[in-house]
Amino acid sequence: MASPAEIAEVRERTIDGPGGPLRIRIYTPHGTGPFPLLVFFHGSGFVLCSLDTHDGMCRNLCAGAGCVVASVDYRLAPEHKFPAGIDDCLYATRWAAAHAAELGANPMRVAVAGDSAGATMAAVAALRVRDEGGPSLCGQLLLYPVTDYHTPGTPSYEENAEGYGLTRDTMKWFWDHYLRHPSEGAHPHASPLRAPDLSGLPSALVITAEYDPLRDEGEFYAEKLKAAGVPTAVTRYNGVNHGFMFWVGVVDKAGAAMSEACHGCATPSPARDSGGRSTSKVCAPDQSWGSSGLNSERQSTDVDEPKLALLSPV
Repeated sequence: MASPAEIAEVRERTIDGPGGPLRIRIYTPHGTGPFPLLVFFHGSGFVLCSLDTHDGMCRNLCAGAGCVVASVDYRLAPEHKFPAGIDDCLYATRWAAAHAAELGANPMRVAVAGDSAGATMAAVAALRVRDEGGPSLCGQLLLYPVTDYHTPGTPSYEENAEGYGLTRDTMKWFWDHYLRHPSEGAHPHASPLRAPDLSGLPSALVITAEYDPLRDEGEFYAEKLKAAGVPTAVTRYNGVNHGFMFWVGVVDKAGAAMSEACHGCATPSPARDSGGRSTSKVCAPDQSWGSSGLNSERQSTDVDEPKLALLSPV
């Protein structure tokens, strides 16, 4: 990866989480706050990676979107099985919003984000905030998300089963380490695609990769969100595989996807309370919401038409 973008400050906090000490790394952009707040969850199959592996990605999001990024060091499997990590992510989202002022952020401009399994955490955090209470969320940024258990699988699980980095067998290995029993894979907090109701969730930007076993489940989740009335945009980047956004500065489409993600986090979107109702005049609807399912970037990665907006400017 090329050197990440320059930002103003990086610091860490350790809070009392539901399972013990919980580290949060806080990235602050240049400029004068309060800034939007993006609560970020790293990926790698619920089992691997850390704050450090995703440091560059968080710096790029912070600088590109002009937002504070709070990256969460949630508990990992197999030592901590489902739903320990999700509990940490929900707790951290609530904490970050409640302490937004001291983080230099605006509590009315909060979104959740993640890549791969971290995008699962973001999607489920949004579901649980809606159902169990929490901060008003403006949006969810889901980068090649895991949204369903590996069985029965999707066409992309077969098409991209091997040869493109992440494999079908590796996903099975991750799930085996994450769950206590395969039956837990049907729980919507493990597989958000199986949630019976997605209405009232914050707007979503979903990015997928052509050569990824997870491609179809990410796009299916985007379509289900849209069918539930959630403003949703989805972009498939062709010619790349799972995890391609690590290669900003090296792979052109990684830079295009990062630019799209940052643009989505920097443009207006409505905040919603836990019941899905708009809560603030600060986050007002924007004309860029006109998503009609999977957009034209299935065939092109030129980011020059309006995308869904997740965070509102003051």
